[in-house]
Amino acid sequence: MTAPPEASARTYPFNNPAGLDLDPLYAQLRATEPLSRVRLPYGEEAWLATRYEDVKFILGDPRFGRAAVIGRDEPRTHPRQQDSGLLTMDPPNHTRLRKLVAKAFTNRRVETLRPRVTEIADGLLRDMKDLGDRGDLVEGFATPLPIMVICELLGVPFTDRHNFQVWSEAIISTTSLPLETIMEYMGALHAYMAGLVAQRREQETDDLIGALVRARDEDNDRLTEQEMVELLAGLLAAGHETTVTQIPNFVYVLLTNPGKWRELVADPTLIPNAVEELMRYVPLGTAAAFARYASEDTELGGVLVKAGEPVLGSLGSANRDERFFKDPDTLIFTRETNPHIGFGHGPHHCVGAQLARLELQVALGALTRNLPDLELAVPADEVPWKTGMLVRGLKELPVRW
Repeated sequence: MTAPPEASARTYPFNNPAGLDLDPLYAQLRATEPLSRVRLPYGEEAWLATRYEDVKFILGDPRFGRAAVIGRDEPRTHPRQQDSGLLTMDPPNHTRLRKLVAKAFTNRRVETLRPRVTEIADGLLRDMKDLGDRGDLVEGFATPLPIMVICELLGVPFTDRHNFQVWSEAIISTTSLPLETIMEYMGALHAYMAGLVAQRREQETDDLIGALVRARDEDNDRLTEQEMVELLAGLLAAGHETTVTQIPNFVYVLLTNPGKWRELVADPTLIPNAVEELMRYVPLGTAAAFARYASEDTELGGVLVKAGEPVLGSLGSANRDERFFKDPDTLIFTRETNPHIGFGHGPHHCVGAQLARLELQVALGALTRNLPDLELAVPADEVPWKTGMLVRGLKELPVRW
Protein backbone atom coordinates (compact mmCIF):
# COMPACT_ATOMS: atom_id res chain seq x y z
CA MET A 1 0.00 0.00 0.00
CA THR A 2 1.29 3.46 -0.88
CA ALA A 3 0.56 6.94 0.33
CA PRO A 4 -1.66 9.06 -1.90
CA PRO A 5 0.30 10.65 -4.73
CA GLU A 6 1.16 14.33 -4.47
CA ALA A 7 0.53 15.04 -8.15
CA SER A 8 -2.27 17.47 -8.95
CA ALA A 9 -5.61 16.03 -9.98
CA ARG A 10 -6.22 15.41 -13.68
CA THR A 11 -9.04 17.23 -15.40
CA TYR A 12 -11.91 14.79 -15.98
CA PRO A 13 -13.74 13.50 -18.05
CA PHE A 14 -11.21 12.22 -20.60
CA ASN A 15 -13.52 10.99 -23.37
CA ASN A 16 -14.58 13.03 -26.37
CA PRO A 17 -18.41 13.03 -26.29
CA ALA A 18 -18.51 12.89 -30.10
CA GLY A 19 -17.98 9.22 -30.78
CA LEU A 20 -17.64 6.01 -28.80
CA ASP A 21 -13.86 5.67 -28.54
CA LEU A 22 -12.45 5.04 -25.08
CA ASP A 23 -9.68 7.53 -24.31
CA PRO A 24 -6.28 5.74 -24.31
CA LEU A 25 -5.43 7.40 -20.99
CA TYR A 26 -7.64 4.82 -19.28
CA ALA A 27 -5.36 2.00 -20.45
CA GLN A 28 -2.33 3.96 -19.28
CA LEU A 29 -3.87 4.44 -15.83
CA ARG A 30 -4.83 0.78 -15.55
CA ALA A 31 -1.20 -0.12 -16.18
CA THR A 32 0.57 2.47 -14.04
CA GLU A 33 -1.86 4.31 -11.75
CA PRO A 34 -5.07 2.33 -11.23
CA LEU A 35 -6.26 4.79 -8.59
CA SER A 36 -5.67 8.40 -9.60
CA ARG A 37 -6.85 11.83 -8.53
CA VAL A 38 -9.33 13.67 -10.79
CA ARG A 39 -11.14 16.98 -10.80
CA LEU A 40 -14.57 17.14 -12.43
CA PRO A 41 -16.34 20.31 -13.60
CA TYR A 42 -18.32 20.42 -10.33
CA GLY A 43 -17.71 19.21 -6.80
CA GLU A 44 -14.75 18.07 -4.79
CA GLU A 45 -11.77 16.09 -6.04
CA ALA A 46 -12.14 12.33 -6.21
CA TRP A 47 -10.26 9.11 -6.73
CA LEU A 48 -10.81 7.42 -10.09
CA ALA A 49 -10.66 3.61 -10.24
CA THR A 50 -9.94 2.18 -13.69
CA ARG A 51 -9.29 -1.55 -13.18
CA TYR A 52 -12.12 -4.08 -13.29
CA GLU A 53 -11.34 -5.55 -9.87
CA ASP A 54 -11.27 -2.15 -8.13
CA VAL A 55 -14.38 -0.78 -9.87
CA LYS A 56 -16.38 -3.87 -9.02
CA PHE A 57 -15.15 -3.65 -5.42
CA ILE A 58 -16.32 -0.09 -4.83
CA LEU A 59 -19.69 -0.82 -6.46
CA GLY A 60 -20.33 -3.86 -4.29
CA ASP A 61 -18.54 -3.40 -0.98
CA PRO A 62 -20.68 -1.85 1.82
CA ARG A 63 -17.71 0.28 2.91
CA PHE A 64 -18.38 2.41 -0.18
CA GLY A 65 -21.82 3.99 -0.22
CA ARG A 66 -23.98 6.59 -1.89
CA ALA A 67 -25.89 7.99 1.08
CA ALA A 68 -22.92 10.15 2.09
CA VAL A 69 -23.48 12.35 -0.98
CA ILE A 70 -26.20 14.15 0.98
CA GLY A 71 -24.63 17.29 2.36
CA ARG A 72 -21.41 16.84 0.36
CA ASP A 73 -20.23 18.59 -2.80
CA GLU A 74 -20.35 15.42 -4.87
CA PRO A 75 -17.89 15.24 -7.80
CA ARG A 76 -20.00 15.45 -10.96
CA THR A 77 -20.16 16.68 -14.55
CA HIS A 78 -23.35 18.70 -14.12
CA PRO A 79 -24.40 21.62 -11.90
CA ARG A 80 -27.38 19.92 -10.23
CA GLN A 81 -26.78 18.28 -6.87
CA GLN A 82 -28.74 15.07 -6.29
CA ASP A 83 -30.32 15.19 -2.84
CA SER A 84 -32.95 12.43 -2.94
CA GLY A 85 -33.98 9.26 -4.74
CA LEU A 86 -32.68 5.70 -5.01
CA LEU A 87 -29.21 6.83 -6.10
CA THR A 88 -28.67 8.63 -2.81
CA MET A 89 -29.54 5.61 -0.66
CA ASP A 90 -27.71 2.65 0.83
CA PRO A 91 -29.23 -0.53 2.25
CA PRO A 92 -31.57 -1.02 4.07
CA ASN A 93 -33.48 2.06 2.83
CA HIS A 94 -32.37 1.41 -0.72
CA THR A 95 -33.39 -2.25 -0.44
CA ARG A 96 -36.84 -1.28 0.82
CA LEU A 97 -37.60 0.79 -2.29
CA ARG A 98 -35.84 -1.39 -4.82
CA LYS A 99 -37.80 -4.48 -3.78
CA LEU A 100 -41.03 -2.73 -4.69
CA VAL A 101 -40.06 -2.43 -8.35
CA ALA A 102 -37.61 -5.29 -8.82
CA LYS A 103 -40.39 -7.86 -9.16
CA ALA A 104 -41.66 -6.01 -12.26
CA PHE A 105 -38.29 -6.56 -13.96
CA THR A 106 -37.56 -10.21 -13.20
CA ASN A 107 -36.29 -12.28 -16.10
CA ARG A 108 -39.48 -14.37 -16.14
CA ARG A 109 -41.84 -11.40 -16.22
CA VAL A 110 -39.77 -9.48 -18.75
CA GLU A 111 -39.59 -12.50 -21.04
CA THR A 112 -43.39 -12.50 -21.32
CA LEU A 113 -43.04 -9.11 -23.03
CA ARG A 114 -40.89 -10.46 -25.89
CA PRO A 115 -43.75 -11.14 -28.35
CA ARG A 116 -45.19 -7.66 -27.83
CA VAL A 117 -41.79 -5.94 -28.10
CA THR A 118 -41.09 -7.91 -31.29
CA GLU A 119 -44.47 -6.87 -32.70
CA ILE A 120 -43.68 -3.21 -31.98
CA ALA A 121 -40.17 -3.47 -33.49
CA ASP A 122 -41.36 -5.16 -36.68
CA GLY A 123 -44.16 -2.62 -37.07
CA LEU A 124 -41.79 0.34 -36.74
CA LEU A 125 -39.49 -1.11 -39.39
CA ARG A 126 -42.40 -1.76 -41.73
CA ASP A 127 -43.35 1.89 -41.37
CA MET A 128 -39.79 2.96 -42.17
CA LYS A 129 -39.63 0.74 -45.25
CA ASP A 130 -42.97 2.08 -46.48
CA LEU A 131 -41.40 5.56 -46.64
CA GLY A 132 -38.55 4.54 -48.93
CA ASP A 133 -35.11 2.94 -48.93
CA ARG A 134 -33.46 5.16 -46.29
CA GLY A 135 -34.24 6.94 -43.05
CA ASP A 136 -33.08 8.04 -39.61
CA LEU A 137 -32.85 5.01 -37.33
CA VAL A 138 -32.92 7.20 -34.21
CA GLU A 139 -36.23 8.88 -35.02
CA GLY A 140 -37.93 6.02 -36.82
CA PHE A 141 -36.96 3.07 -34.66
CA ALA A 142 -34.60 3.50 -31.70
CA THR A 143 -36.62 6.24 -30.01
CA PRO A 144 -40.22 4.97 -30.28
CA LEU A 145 -39.44 1.32 -29.45
CA PRO A 146 -38.26 1.70 -25.82
CA ILE A 147 -40.76 4.50 -25.19
CA MET A 148 -43.70 2.38 -26.27
CA VAL A 149 -42.48 -0.51 -24.12
CA ILE A 150 -41.92 1.49 -20.93
CA CYS A 151 -45.24 3.29 -21.43
CA GLU A 152 -47.11 0.01 -21.62
CA LEU A 153 -45.24 -1.42 -18.62
CA LEU A 154 -45.76 1.59 -16.36
CA GLY A 155 -49.15 2.61 -17.69
CA VAL A 156 -48.07 5.99 -19.10
CA PRO A 157 -50.01 7.35 -22.10
CA PHE A 158 -47.84 7.08 -25.23
CA THR A 159 -49.52 10.25 -26.51
CA ASP A 160 -47.68 12.19 -23.79
CA ARG A 161 -44.27 11.01 -25.02
CA HIS A 162 -43.19 14.35 -26.47
CA ASN A 163 -43.58 16.04 -23.09
CA PHE A 164 -41.80 13.47 -20.96
CA GLN A 165 -39.06 13.03 -23.58
CA VAL A 166 -38.24 16.70 -23.21
CA TRP A 167 -38.44 16.60 -19.42
CA SER A 168 -36.33 13.45 -19.19
CA GLU A 169 -33.36 15.25 -20.71
CA ALA A 170 -32.99 17.00 -17.34
CA ILE A 171 -31.92 13.71 -15.77
CA ILE A 172 -29.09 13.02 -18.24
CA SER A 173 -28.04 16.60 -19.03
CA THR A 174 -24.62 17.91 -18.03
CA THR A 175 -24.34 21.13 -20.05
CA SER A 176 -27.05 20.64 -22.71
CA LEU A 177 -29.51 22.55 -20.50
CA PRO A 178 -29.04 25.46 -18.08
CA LEU A 179 -29.60 24.66 -14.41
CA GLU A 180 -32.84 26.65 -14.31
CA THR A 181 -34.26 24.59 -17.17
CA ILE A 182 -33.10 21.33 -15.58
CA MET A 183 -34.96 22.19 -12.38
CA GLU A 184 -38.04 23.29 -14.37
CA TYR A 185 -38.11 20.02 -16.32
CA MET A 186 -37.56 17.92 -13.20
CA GLY A 187 -40.46 19.68 -11.53
CA ALA A 188 -42.66 19.13 -14.58
CA LEU A 189 -41.77 15.42 -14.74
CA HIS A 190 -42.53 14.93 -11.04
CA ALA A 191 -45.81 16.84 -11.35
CA TYR A 192 -46.77 14.69 -14.33
CA MET A 193 -46.12 11.48 -12.42
CA ALA A 194 -48.01 12.82 -9.39
CA GLY A 195 -50.98 13.38 -11.70
CA LEU A 196 -50.86 9.76 -12.91
CA VAL A 197 -50.69 8.61 -9.28
CA ALA A 198 -53.82 10.63 -8.49
CA GLN A 199 -55.59 8.99 -11.45
CA ARG A 200 -54.75 5.52 -10.11
CA ARG A 201 -56.32 6.42 -6.79
CA GLU A 202 -59.56 7.20 -8.61
CA GLN A 203 -59.42 4.09 -10.80
CA GLU A 204 -57.20 1.08 -10.09
CA THR A 205 -55.06 -0.39 -12.88
CA ASP A 206 -52.84 -3.45 -13.28
CA ASP A 207 -49.79 -1.53 -14.50
CA LEU A 208 -46.70 -0.73 -12.42
CA ILE A 209 -47.94 2.71 -11.40
CA GLY A 210 -51.14 1.14 -10.09
CA ALA A 211 -49.18 -1.51 -8.19
CA LEU A 212 -46.97 1.08 -6.49
CA VAL A 213 -49.95 3.23 -5.57
CA ARG A 214 -51.60 0.24 -3.91
CA ALA A 215 -48.39 -0.59 -2.06
CA ARG A 216 -48.14 3.01 -0.87
CA ASP A 217 -51.75 3.28 0.26
CA GLU A 218 -51.90 -0.13 1.93
CA ASP A 219 -48.70 0.37 3.93
CA ASN A 220 -47.52 3.96 4.38
CA ASP A 221 -44.28 2.79 5.99
CA ARG A 222 -43.11 1.11 2.79
CA LEU A 223 -43.18 4.14 0.50
CA THR A 224 -43.67 7.86 1.05
CA GLU A 225 -45.53 9.92 -1.53
CA GLN A 226 -42.34 11.74 -2.54
CA GLU A 227 -40.42 8.48 -2.85
CA MET A 228 -43.12 7.01 -5.06
CA VAL A 229 -43.22 10.00 -7.41
CA GLU A 230 -39.42 10.20 -7.66
CA LEU A 231 -39.19 6.46 -8.21
CA LEU A 232 -41.74 6.50 -11.01
CA ALA A 233 -40.16 9.53 -12.67
CA GLY A 234 -36.79 7.81 -12.57
CA LEU A 235 -38.21 4.60 -14.01
CA LEU A 236 -39.92 6.46 -16.84
CA ALA A 237 -36.82 8.45 -17.76
CA ALA A 238 -34.20 5.74 -17.26
CA GLY A 239 -36.53 3.13 -18.73
CA HIS A 240 -36.27 4.66 -22.16
CA GLU A 241 -33.36 7.13 -22.34
CA THR A 242 -30.46 4.68 -22.13
CA THR A 243 -31.98 2.12 -24.49
CA VAL A 244 -32.95 4.86 -26.95
CA THR A 245 -29.25 5.76 -26.93
CA GLN A 246 -27.79 2.27 -26.99
CA ILE A 247 -29.76 0.88 -29.94
CA PRO A 248 -28.21 3.35 -32.44
CA ASN A 249 -24.85 3.11 -30.67
CA PHE A 250 -24.86 -0.65 -31.16
CA VAL A 251 -25.91 -0.40 -34.81
CA TYR A 252 -23.25 2.24 -35.47
CA VAL A 253 -20.56 0.00 -33.97
CA LEU A 254 -21.78 -3.00 -35.98
CA LEU A 255 -21.82 -1.05 -39.25
CA THR A 256 -18.39 0.51 -38.70
CA ASN A 257 -16.63 -2.71 -37.62
CA PRO A 258 -16.03 -4.64 -40.86
CA GLY A 259 -18.02 -7.85 -41.10
CA LYS A 260 -19.82 -7.55 -37.76
CA TRP A 261 -23.26 -6.69 -39.16
CA ARG A 262 -23.04 -9.51 -41.70
CA GLU A 263 -22.00 -11.87 -38.90
CA LEU A 264 -25.29 -11.30 -37.09
CA VAL A 265 -27.34 -11.42 -40.28
CA ALA A 266 -25.79 -14.78 -41.12
CA ASP A 267 -26.25 -16.22 -37.62
CA PRO A 268 -29.04 -14.57 -35.56
CA THR A 269 -28.41 -17.04 -32.70
CA LEU A 270 -25.37 -14.87 -31.89
CA ILE A 271 -27.55 -11.89 -31.01
CA PRO A 272 -27.86 -12.53 -27.22
CA ASN A 273 -24.07 -12.88 -26.97
CA ALA A 274 -23.64 -9.85 -29.23
CA VAL A 275 -25.76 -7.73 -26.89
CA GLU A 276 -23.57 -8.71 -23.92
CA GLU A 277 -20.40 -8.04 -25.91
CA LEU A 278 -21.67 -4.67 -27.08
CA MET A 279 -22.61 -3.77 -23.51
CA ARG A 280 -19.00 -4.51 -22.59
CA TYR A 281 -17.48 -2.82 -25.61
CA VAL A 282 -19.49 0.41 -25.87
CA PRO A 283 -18.54 2.97 -23.18
CA LEU A 284 -21.94 4.61 -22.84
CA GLY A 285 -21.07 7.17 -20.18
CA THR A 286 -19.10 10.28 -20.98
CA ALA A 287 -17.41 9.77 -17.61
CA ALA A 288 -17.54 7.75 -14.42
CA ALA A 289 -20.45 8.98 -12.32
CA PHE A 290 -22.21 8.56 -8.96
CA ALA A 291 -19.23 8.57 -6.61
CA ARG A 292 -19.11 6.16 -3.68
CA TYR A 293 -17.85 7.52 -0.37
CA ALA A 294 -15.60 5.44 1.86
CA SER A 295 -17.02 4.90 5.33
CA GLU A 296 -13.62 3.84 6.71
CA ASP A 297 -9.98 3.81 5.64
CA THR A 298 -9.75 1.16 2.91
CA GLU A 299 -6.96 -0.04 0.65
CA LEU A 300 -7.85 0.11 -3.02
CA GLY A 301 -5.55 -0.29 -5.98
CA GLY A 302 -2.53 -0.16 -3.72
CA VAL A 303 -3.60 3.21 -2.29
CA LEU A 304 -5.14 4.06 1.07
CA VAL A 305 -8.54 5.68 0.53
CA LYS A 306 -9.39 7.58 3.69
CA ALA A 307 -12.80 7.62 5.32
CA GLY A 308 -14.99 10.27 3.75
CA GLU A 309 -13.18 10.36 0.41
CA PRO A 310 -15.19 9.85 -2.81
CA VAL A 311 -14.21 7.26 -5.42
CA LEU A 312 -15.49 7.09 -9.00
CA GLY A 313 -15.44 3.79 -10.85
CA SER A 314 -15.10 3.84 -14.64
CA LEU A 315 -17.33 1.12 -16.07
CA GLY A 316 -15.97 1.72 -19.55
CA SER A 317 -12.37 1.25 -18.44
CA ALA A 318 -13.23 -1.78 -16.30
CA ASN A 319 -14.92 -3.44 -19.25
CA ARG A 320 -11.73 -3.04 -21.31
CA ASP A 321 -9.40 -4.35 -18.59
CA GLU A 322 -6.94 -6.74 -20.22
CA ARG A 323 -6.60 -8.56 -16.89
CA PHE A 324 -10.16 -9.90 -17.27
CA PHE A 325 -10.92 -9.79 -21.00
CA LYS A 326 -8.84 -11.30 -23.79
CA ASP A 327 -8.37 -8.83 -26.64
CA PRO A 328 -10.56 -6.28 -24.81
CA ASP A 329 -10.52 -3.73 -27.63
CA THR A 330 -11.87 -6.26 -30.12
CA LEU A 331 -15.55 -7.04 -30.62
CA ILE A 332 -15.89 -10.81 -30.19
CA PHE A 333 -19.40 -12.32 -30.20
CA THR A 334 -18.20 -15.80 -29.29
CA ARG A 335 -16.62 -15.02 -25.92
CA GLU A 336 -17.17 -18.02 -23.64
CA THR A 337 -17.42 -15.82 -20.54
CA ASN A 338 -18.24 -12.15 -20.41
CA PRO A 339 -18.55 -10.82 -16.84
CA HIS A 340 -19.00 -7.22 -17.98
CA ILE A 341 -20.40 -4.58 -15.67
CA GLY A 342 -22.14 -2.52 -18.32
CA PHE A 343 -25.27 -2.52 -16.17
CA GLY A 344 -23.31 -1.75 -13.02
CA HIS A 345 -22.80 -4.02 -10.04
CA GLY A 346 -23.88 -4.32 -6.43
CA PRO A 347 -26.92 -2.70 -4.79
CA HIS A 348 -27.28 -0.12 -7.56
CA HIS A 349 -27.05 -2.60 -10.44
CA CYS A 350 -29.55 -1.43 -13.08
CA VAL A 351 -32.98 -2.59 -11.94
CA GLY A 352 -34.18 -2.66 -15.54
CA ALA A 353 -31.23 -4.63 -16.92
CA GLN A 354 -33.38 -7.57 -18.03
CA LEU A 355 -35.80 -5.30 -19.85
CA ALA A 356 -32.93 -3.47 -21.56
CA ARG A 357 -31.40 -6.80 -22.61
CA LEU A 358 -34.67 -7.94 -24.12
CA GLU A 359 -35.22 -4.67 -25.98
CA LEU A 360 -31.67 -4.69 -27.37
CA GLN A 361 -31.96 -8.33 -28.42
CA VAL A 362 -35.31 -7.73 -30.09
CA ALA A 363 -34.06 -4.55 -31.77
CA LEU A 364 -31.03 -6.27 -33.31
CA GLY A 365 -33.12 -9.29 -34.26
CA ALA A 366 -35.75 -7.17 -35.99
CA LEU A 367 -33.14 -5.07 -37.80
CA THR A 368 -31.10 -8.01 -39.09
CA ARG A 369 -34.28 -9.83 -40.12
CA ASN A 370 -36.07 -6.91 -41.80
CA LEU A 371 -33.10 -4.87 -43.05
CA PRO A 372 -30.30 -7.36 -43.74
CA ASP A 373 -28.56 -4.99 -46.18
CA LEU A 374 -28.50 -2.08 -43.73
CA GLU A 375 -25.62 0.38 -44.11
CA LEU A 376 -24.75 3.96 -43.19
CA ALA A 377 -26.17 6.51 -45.60
CA VAL A 378 -23.39 9.02 -44.84
CA PRO A 379 -19.67 8.63 -44.07
CA ALA A 380 -19.09 7.52 -40.48
CA ASP A 381 -17.30 10.76 -39.59
CA GLU A 382 -20.33 12.80 -40.66
CA VAL A 383 -22.80 11.18 -38.28
CA PRO A 384 -23.92 13.82 -35.71
CA TRP A 385 -23.40 13.18 -31.99
CA LYS A 386 -25.12 14.54 -28.90
CA THR A 387 -23.13 16.71 -26.52
CA GLY A 388 -23.63 17.97 -22.98
CA MET A 389 -25.08 14.66 -21.75
CA LEU A 390 -24.16 12.02 -19.18
CA VAL A 391 -24.30 9.47 -22.00
CA ARG A 392 -22.74 9.40 -25.45
CA GLY A 393 -25.06 8.84 -28.36
CA LEU A 394 -26.18 9.84 -31.82
CA LYS A 395 -28.50 12.71 -32.69
CA GLU A 396 -29.31 10.93 -35.92
CA LEU A 397 -28.27 7.69 -37.62
CA PRO A 398 -28.90 8.06 -41.37
CA VAL A 399 -29.10 4.57 -42.88
CA ARG A 400 -30.20 2.90 -46.10
CA TRP A 401 -31.32 -0.62 -46.85
